Amino acid sequence: MSDTLTLDVIGRRVEVNGEHATVHFFGLIPPVAGLWLGVEWDNPKRGKHDGSHEGTVYFKCRHPTGGSFVRPNKVNFGVDFLTAVKKRYVVEDEPEEDGKEQIITIGNKPVETVGFDSIRKQQSQLSKLQEISLRNCVVNCAGEKGEIATTCPNIREIDLSKNLLSSWDEVIHIADQLKHLEVLDLSENKLKFPSGSPSLSGTLSALKVLVLSRTGITWAEVLSCASGWPVLEELYLQSNNIFISERPTDVLQMVKLLDLSSNQLIDEHQLFLIAYLPRLEQLILSDIGISSIHFPDAGIGCKTSMFPSLQYLVVNDNQISQWSFINELDKLQSLHSLSCLRNPLTEGNKEAQTKRQFIIARIGQLKTLNKCKILPDERRGAELDYQRAFGNEWRKAGGHQNPDKNRPNKEFLAAHPRYQLLCLKYGAPEDGELKIQQPSVLKNQLLTLKIKYPNQDDRKIIEKQLPDSMTIQKVKGLLSRLLKVPVSELLLSYESTKTFFLILDARKRN
Repeated sequence: MSDTLTLDVIGRRVEVNGEHATVHFFGLIPPVAGLWLGVEWDNPKRGKHDGSHEGTVYFKCRHPTGGSFVRPNKVNFGVDFLTAVKKRYVVEDEPEEDGKEQIITIGNKPVETVGFDSIRKQQSQLSKLQEISLRNCVVNCAGEKGEIATTCPNIREIDLSKNLLSSWDEVIHIADQLKHLEVLDLSENKLKFPSGSPSLSGTLSALKVLVLSRTGITWAEVLSCASGWPVLEELYLQSNNIFISERPTDVLQMVKLLDLSSNQLIDEHQLFLIAYLPRLEQLILSDIGISSIHFPDAGIGCKTSMFPSLQYLVVNDNQISQWSFINELDKLQSLHSLSCLRNPLTEGNKEAQTKRQFIIARIGQLKTLNKCKILPDERRGAELDYQRAFGNEWRKAGGHQNPDKNRPNKEFLAAHPRYQLLCLKYGAPEDGELKIQQPSVLKNQLLTLKIKYPNQDDRKIIEKQLPDSMTIQKVKGLLSRLLKVPVSELLLSYESTKTFFLILDARKRN
């Protein structure tokens, strides 16, 4: 850039040696001669000051070391959309053979056609483009009006992330020329959004997926612009410091996926403002700092009217430490997939499998947990183990094997909302099934194993005590040595009379 810049550079996005920044100042900085640009870096560690020099404030930064002064000729202001597209997608032709020329007549005038074939090939290449990625290609504007529509009208997906776009209006100037545009990624562009209703509200009329992560957009600006996204199905708003201030009305009604990850200002009360989006199926709330949730419209064992279509919920990397959070999720009408990784409630390898079982048992309709499918046998085992684990607590709270006397108190039902339902499903736990907490010594980790031969009542039942961590394969090895039967000829079956100890039947193959 030369020293002929004007004040319209203020607010422009620029690149300097691979780093992105926003221009906040243009002018002289006495006593140094020449013009300077004052920029605020996206990465504050790149800067040197807060926009001041020798006691004079030239511009302000959000970070005390976020600013720098740079010469205009060191700054890249970027290129228009088509320039970036051609640079990335046009394959240059080889020089024409022998430099031959052809003469054609246009009207009454003869015209030399050197290079015409090359231009036609370029236009053909661009007109066929449907999916393009211009990530980090310093795109700053649409360019000449109408050229995008003429050159590449069939584009359906664009990645414009990490460019030099500085305003939503400039995005509209690009998208308005792409009538088939369905997917648009604008993440990592520091955009200025309109404060009122957008004048070009219908320009993204075909858009289904929009990524606005790390763009600085506010919730009010989302709602303001959303009237221009009438068929939008997926909206990504990661890392924008969003505070949900009002309920969407007449906008975002077609959205099926909403990603609000890494917006630390969001709490459970704000989530209630989006709880009635009618088609919302996937909600991603990773790293928002949430620790609790309660649906006030639904009591114990009831379903909430909130999030009626929600099927998939992600709450990774939060502060969830209480089982009451998991209990509340059972109130969601349609939830069948949950991801709940790296929370205080679930972190650590100790008892990880037990915690998985408890989550499965507490959310009755769950089919997938942490991207692992829950098979019917796993659900049955999880619910039975959960029932046994809290059986003594249930008994002390007023639980009873006799249905007429089974009346646990409110505190227990609040802590274990599905326990009574599990008693109806599997029967109330009997005394022999209840797990009693014992000190962690070997004798308290032993299971009684009774071994008998089927249909051979004259054979004495063998009784052994084995560690509860012993695998079936090791049990087979023990029985093989004990009964002097090859492992390959052993058949083991499990008999239950609703007692906690294992009853195995060992028989020889015929």
